[in-house]
Amino acid sequence: MVPINTASNDTPQRAHLAAALSAENSSVRLQAALAAGSHPDPALLEELVERCAVEPDFFVRDMLSWALTRLPPETALPRIRRELDSARVRARSQALHTLSKIGDRSAWTWITRDMLRDADDEVARTAWRVAVALVPEHARPGLVGELVGQFGRGGRDVQLSLSRALVDLGDVVEPALLVAAANPDPVVAAHARATGLLLRDPEIGFDAAVHEARRLVALGADRAADVDGAADATGDAGADR
Repeated sequence: MVPINTASNDTPQRAHLAAALSAENSSVRLQAALAAGSHPDPALLEELVERCAVEPDFFVRDMLSWALTRLPPETALPRIRRELDSARVRARSQALHTLSKIGDRSAWTWITRDMLRDADDEVARTAWRVAVALVPEHARPGLVGELVGQFGRGGRDVQLSLSRALVDLGDVVEPALLVAAANPDPVVAAHARATGLLLRDPEIGFDAAVHEARRLVALGADRAADVDGAADATGDAGADR
């Protein structure tokens, strides 16, 4: 493999690097993305963003996002924002991922309800993570309300992502979890209870939390409340010792 020299940002070298970003070999593409980030050049912004939308390799995509974070935010962010409305699923997902890496809180207003509810699970999961990272304090209750409305969505990985997002928001989620835990849909109720268990004890693990939550839902609301109360009392007594 011929190393990509980026000591100069002249036009021929830039064209060579841009071409390498779409090379057939993923190792070449990875090296090109690394080179683009090691020697940031705003002139490559379009190529980097466009490649994010079609790159099939996870590691190359992550390197492309890193390269974008190396560009001045005032240059990169407006272009990345345009990708949030793309018809291409990967473009939306990777744009959100890149926003999480940049961490500019002004981008919070770009995270819409439609993104949080995106029909594609990967886009929605990324939007949840970005929203939690960027949300200002005053907007947290509204975000909680939006997220708990998706309890029961998808399979294990999707539900785990949603629970993690809510746990990362902290104690502000507790009232909404209590309401959702009483939902007549047992899948929703179990997901809410599992999230509550994770909030209390992050070490429990998601699968164990789901197993316990399903058991509590099967007991019924009244008996589950008694079990929860007994657990809280035991925890309080242990704290006093």
